[in-house]
Amino acid sequence: MFSPHDKTPHLLQIGDRISVLPVIHGSGQFSLIVRRWFLENPFDCLAVPLPESFRHPVETAVLELPRPSIVIQPTTPRFEPLAGDHDWSEPAWGETNEDDDSDLETFPHSYVPIDPCQPVIMAIRAAMGEHISRAYVDLETDPFLPCSSVMPDPFAVRHVSPEVFAAAVLPSIARPSDHQTQQRIMYMAMRLKELESRHERILFVCSVLHWPWIREAYTQLSSRSYNITNQAAEIEMPEHDYVEPAERFSVEDRTLMFLFGELPYITGLYERARAELEEDEDLQIDGVKELLIAARESYREELGSRARRITPLLLSKCLTYIRNLCLIHRRMTPDLVAIVTATKQILGDQFSLHVAEVANQYAFGNAETVDRDPMHQVTLGIDQGRLPDGETVPLVSRLPGPPITWQTIKLQRRPNKYEQDRWKYRWNPHSQCSYPPEDERIENFRTRVFDRARAIIGNDLARTEKFTSSVKDGIDIRDTLRHWYEKQIYVKVVPPSRGDLDACVMMFDSPADPREYPWRTTWFAEHKDESTLAFFASDFQDELVGPGIGLGIYGGALFLYPPVVIPDIWIDSRLDYAETLEERLIAAACLHSRGREIALLSALPPGSGWQRLARRHHKHLVHVPLSSFSDEQVQQLRMVHVLNGTQVRSYAADFIRRI
Repeated sequence: MFSPHDKTPHLLQIGDRISVLPVIHGSGQFSLIVRRWFLENPFDCLAVPLPESFRHPVETAVLELPRPSIVIQPTTPRFEPLAGDHDWSEPAWGETNEDDDSDLETFPHSYVPIDPCQPVIMAIRAAMGEHISRAYVDLETDPFLPCSSVMPDPFAVRHVSPEVFAAAVLPSIARPSDHQTQQRIMYMAMRLKELESRHERILFVCSVLHWPWIREAYTQLSSRSYNITNQAAEIEMPEHDYVEPAERFSVEDRTLMFLFGELPYITGLYERARAELEEDEDLQIDGVKELLIAARESYREELGSRARRITPLLLSKCLTYIRNLCLIHRRMTPDLVAIVTATKQILGDQFSLHVAEVANQYAFGNAETVDRDPMHQVTLGIDQGRLPDGETVPLVSRLPGPPITWQTIKLQRRPNKYEQDRWKYRWNPHSQCSYPPEDERIENFRTRVFDRARAIIGNDLARTEKFTSSVKDGIDIRDTLRHWYEKQIYVKVVPPSRGDLDACVMMFDSPADPREYPWRTTWFAEHKDESTLAFFASDFQDELVGPGIGLGIYGGALFLYPPVVIPDIWIDSRLDYAETLEERLIAAACLHSRGREIALLSALPPGSGWQRLARRHHKHLVHVPLSSFSDEQVQQLRMVHVLNGTQVRSYAADFIRRI
């Protein structure tokens, strides 16, 4: 990189002993660059853009990594007297002025995020590991005014050197206009000049927005006689005699999104790669793939057998969608909004909800050590935090990254335990009905199964004959080729089926475990377009998705259409000979069907036991393979929502989620 004896000017070198590494704060790629510089070059001092008051709490927190934390420095409150009010008297006992806050001017508390993907924190971490001296060269400020601007995507430094990246960004870096930033730049240049007299090889890690002006200030100091006392007099120190001490806090795990520069899940992957000595150069991109796979596992764990199949093809479509969104927004790496938007459009709200939750999970959080953690815990939000004493204060980062735009994505969340218990307590067991849109979908599906079964019956009765004067139901290519030596054309003849289908049995889960499907009932049609329905399903009261809305999962169902009034098949003594749930549905279909054929939708063809049961009633089972229908459609149809009264239908759509 540089040699202390090399007098050739270098882009990222000021003086003969100082090398500057401009970084974008909160970037995992720049953290890797910092670590690589420490491994490839010998340094005897690290300079960081933080005040000396942050040294002890920051370095103590760095020793706790990968467990994250935050170091907060309160701002000294200003009390300004009201105009014309110069007298002060102690209030009488019991009198307070809680409502009179007009004389109190509050400023945001400044903080340093102890983030493993923060380049400055990575530099301190590496320097402490190599026992290299650290210098905190920033000016003590009270209050702190951040300086941030829109910057290029830091992933570009993956393909170009830091020197080329800094040179490309240089024309767009504006000179700081606020007085405090100018004073900080001058002070840091002065401190670097001072360090140069004591160290041979100094690495200064600073923001890419500050490095050209620090270099300029350093050059100005070198061009005139250097006197540290005179230069220090030019720097305006804080108005107070002291600044508030910085304090270290732990951070609530679910709010780490507001602390980290990268997604918490991606940050966890960086730490895992560091611990296991894995390749971590492409984690910002490959981490998105791991995020989707981890969300798929979480999605399957929650929904079990009713989860839709998340195939590699669907995941590849999500990645393509994410890439296109990045191109639209002129980014190289996706943000959480792009990832969640893509998964929502391709795989629905349920899966995108798991993506958002997994993205906020950090593998090395405080959850496992909170009981023995001596630090107090802070809950973070957008530019604010709730301190352990319950006070909510505004916060501003000492290491600000690019400006963040917060966006809203509407996802139907899952209810918490308290809401479910409250809804269950208010449930009226004497008023239940179905959800009409689901009734319509499953009735349409029943019609499709009937049509498919009729086609199968026709194919079983089809025969072929030689062509004479009509092609009948079409040319039979197979028989024509088989008898090609006869030089005759054979046609297919499908006779009309006798009778009609009026019963359909759907086996979604076979063999079915009776313990998983305790809800067994018979429902009657509300109008002429609905069937008489008997089914077994999971208990809808175990999963309440809204006030007066329960969710059950079909295991199997019997449809009789046109609808007829029948006894409840689950208490009908005529069917007690059936041993399983599936056999009882088939027996009920054979008992109440007026036709000879019964459509049976199942994954596997009916076994000999089911065939004997049908022959007992002189019926025939027409098997329709479950695989002939879309898996996504079947999973949707298995969901049955139970409403606690017809009045719930007016708002049920606001709570019912689609998988």
